Amino acid sequence: MESLVVVAVHILVEFVLILRVMLRPHRDPASRIAWVAVIASVPVLGIVCYILFGEVNIGRRRVARLRRILTEMPGKVPAVPGDEPNLVASIPKTYEHLFHLGQSISGFQPVGGNSARLMADSNAAIESMVADIDAATEHVHLLFYIWLTDSNGCKVVEALKQAAARGVVCRAMADNLGSRAIIRSKHWQSMKHAGVRLAVALPIGNPLLRPLVGRIDLRNHRKILVIDGRITYCGSQNCADPEFLVKAKYAPWVDAVMRFEGPISRQNLQLFASDWMTYTDENIDNLLNQPVAAPEPGFPAQVIGTGPTNRYSAMPETFEALCYSARRELVISTPYYVPDDSIQGAIRSAAYRGVTTTMILPARNDSWIVAGASRSYYADLLEAGVSIYEYRGGLLHTKSLTVDNKITLIGSANMDRRSFELNYENNILFYDPDLTSKMRERQQRYIDSSNPVSREAIATWSIPRRVWNNALAMLGPVL
Repeated sequence: MESLVVVAVHILVEFVLILRVMLRPHRDPASRIAWVAVIASVPVLGIVCYILFGEVNIGRRRVARLRRILTEMPGKVPAVPGDEPNLVASIPKTYEHLFHLGQSISGFQPVGGNSARLMADSNAAIESMVADIDAATEHVHLLFYIWLTDSNGCKVVEALKQAAARGVVCRAMADNLGSRAIIRSKHWQSMKHAGVRLAVALPIGNPLLRPLVGRIDLRNHRKILVIDGRITYCGSQNCADPEFLVKAKYAPWVDAVMRFEGPISRQNLQLFASDWMTYTDENIDNLLNQPVAAPEPGFPAQVIGTGPTNRYSAMPETFEALCYSARRELVISTPYYVPDDSIQGAIRSAAYRGVTTTMILPARNDSWIVAGASRSYYADLLEAGVSIYEYRGGLLHTKSLTVDNKITLIGSANMDRRSFELNYENNILFYDPDLTSKMRERQQRYIDSSNPVSREAIATWSIPRRVWNNALAMLGPVL
């Protein structure tokens, strides 16, 4: 009798969860089918998996707090009188729709008056960041997903401590999962004692109780540094050595970072402020009300910040719009490629239209699941005429997309389901042929250090390997 009751309860729970899957908004059919199959076919474990990972939820209180902060936060960048013309974004009509889309996501208008340079490599990026922190006179705002206690990580720690000692207001924030090592270390405490204001993004708390208030694997994947409200950095790099000792066998991590000056810095500061005020009780709206002077005429740029509390499918829409805008050339680098059907279709469509379409992925990936899933998409891409290269000089971690040597998107977002639905990401979209050419040259360096993937090579893959890759890809809507 007791066993019948247990079975009945189990079936009832399965029914309730399957009904919830069918009624959840913003879930594509493939995801619904995958979760129904998992819940129905894997007793107990399927139920546990759905409770832990089935819904994009960071907790009602956090969502309510973030939305209130975004509603009350100052929106428009105020200009110093006389500098308004420099702030006007001059964008060719061909690309205006891209920035309209970006504005619909984060609310940021494209702003002119920006300049930037591409950092030579990871160590050069950290050296430049430290130099700017050393030169800061007012405030420093920093947020990283992964912040390690290695050489580069400690250089930033010391720079922040020294800046705080000079009277510079320093605010530093790190994701609780990605930066757990430094948060638990003596370096975190030393920064606190030195006067650096600290915060932890998406604190996990008790892992056993965490599922009751939100998913444990929703993370803040952003990488933001803003100095004195006029300099900012954007790219794929975490605060760590390229040797990335926590996963040394895949090293070096190969990243791309740009150092921007101009009004775009204020937008990154505003994105940081939304995260900061969500997890602390400090209101820093006063920083966002200060006028911004464009140093000189420069190119238009726009911050695009996405996350599970933003509009659903915001990041995929951005990628798709850029792919469909390409007329001559589309080049994409991403370490993690697990697309939905729309992204895969947009890239294939570019190649079918006669656009020279190139994808650069790592030959060795730190995630065997992603590696297998990514390769399941190769055949369809190659059939459409997409050129695929696997970078062999380390783990290619750069997230970049260039269009027609004029438009660039650079930042933290990968072309995978995590960046589409689960992670908070930050990217900068800009129109500048000169700087895009620099990014395109970097992409070409990646290509030159890569192995081309051919249709003939894929045809030689064994049946077990193809089944394995396709099986991993099937997990995409679930994971």
